[in-house]
Amino acid sequence: MATVNGTSLREELDDAKARIAELRKDGKVSEEVDAVIRVLFTLLGVMITVLMERATRKTSRNSGLPPSQTESDETARRGGRDSGKGAKPNLQTGDNLRKAVVEKTVAVEACDACGADLSGVGPVGRERRVLHDIVFEVVERRVDAEVKECPGCRARTRGRFPDDMPGPLQYGAGLQAFVVNLLVAHMLSLRRAVALVHAISGLRLSEATCLGYVRRLDDALMSWEEAAVAHLLERPALHADETGFRVDGRTEWLHVLTDGFLTLKFLHRKRGREAIDEIGIIPRYAGVLIHDCWASYFAYDRCRHQLCGAHLLRELAFVIESNGFRWARLLKGLLREACHRINKSDAKVLTEAECRSMRKRYRTILTQGGKELPDIPPRPKGKRGRTAKSDAHNLHERLVKHEESVLRFMSDPHVSFTNNAGERKIRMAKVKMKVSGCFRTRHHAEAWCRISSYLSSMAALGYNPLVAIQIALAGKAADMIKLHYAEPAPKKG
Repeated sequence: MATVNGTSLREELDDAKARIAELRKDGKVSEEVDAVIRVLFTLLGVMITVLMERATRKTSRNSGLPPSQTESDETARRGGRDSGKGAKPNLQTGDNLRKAVVEKTVAVEACDACGADLSGVGPVGRERRVLHDIVFEVVERRVDAEVKECPGCRARTRGRFPDDMPGPLQYGAGLQAFVVNLLVAHMLSLRRAVALVHAISGLRLSEATCLGYVRRLDDALMSWEEAAVAHLLERPALHADETGFRVDGRTEWLHVLTDGFLTLKFLHRKRGREAIDEIGIIPRYAGVLIHDCWASYFAYDRCRHQLCGAHLLRELAFVIESNGFRWARLLKGLLREACHRINKSDAKVLTEAECRSMRKRYRTILTQGGKELPDIPPRPKGKRGRTAKSDAHNLHERLVKHEESVLRFMSDPHVSFTNNAGERKIRMAKVKMKVSGCFRTRHHAEAWCRISSYLSSMAALGYNPLVAIQIALAGKAADMIKLHYAEPAPKKG
């Protein structure tokens, strides 16, 4: 059975246009009929484009591909802390980690070959084997305060307890860090976290106690968040992304801003400009914002913009698969070529001559693409709203309108081709939703956002989460930004 595809449909349409042109040349088509036929041909061209888009199945290759499966993006200059292979592990450990070494020497008393006595013979060498194991130990520190009665006034005076023991029973920073690590970093449920602590220590913590540790760490990180905001505002480029987040049975929005190392996550009821204004970072930012072309970002002209190349390549792939347009194939090749050139470049930019050549090719391809796309029928008089267009038309118009935002990565060494950094930082939030489904209260959802932002930022510096949490509980989280980000951000000359 013959198959129908975009090519065969367009060939039939071209043949019909040719036959009508012959009839028009011979004067066999009246002006009224010719006007109707022209409108019909325009509609058929758009309908074929839309039909082939609807018939093309969207897959992970042409839509929604996670950044973990895309090609490596080396188009932006990395900071001095990143070698491209992840953060170098920080060997710092918590004060509650103890290592006990038990040594044993196995003596040789007799020869295995002849049975001679070797008890008086010195060894000529040693061979060592090592066994590592874990023994869970609970350290219970008891402090007794004396109570004395004054013989003169009969007043009773009690000894002063340590500051970290305000009540009859409390748990130390090591256990608190372990519980928060289970709840936030490993995303265990409250019930499973409590069960695990009891299994390894015999201690029975209540769920309310565990939530109290989360709230305490959240409060301790307020100063860190303020310092992080000030730092991100000075960066030459930021990645922005957003995703749905279920809280108390409703969908809210998680907004992420990162420079690739320092990460901030914010929760808001809205996705667009209202949320961005209340968060208050992007309206004050003057660098380059890398995003996926969400329209609300373009409302802020204080900063410049770079569109995610990975999203554009996927959209171009869909246009190619659905309609086979030549302009989409050529433009996809041009963007990939520019990306690969910059990946191999030490300066992480193209030369001025290369940029001019790429821009000229870019504009030529889109000009040819405008001729290749079917015409859009004019809007009927009196009809409101935007004219319905195919995905190919919308993508072409976006590429023409935002040329500077598509190609900025070619001339700015701090701007990457993709928004993978932002999408990777948001990935764990989706894992959290798959594990727990939603948060019961907005307060704990906001606490999760702040704590996970901090742990992600510390992980980028090589700190394990247990150490990072204890640093924050000690009130030294904000100092880590000054310690590791003391050098000012490089500015483009």
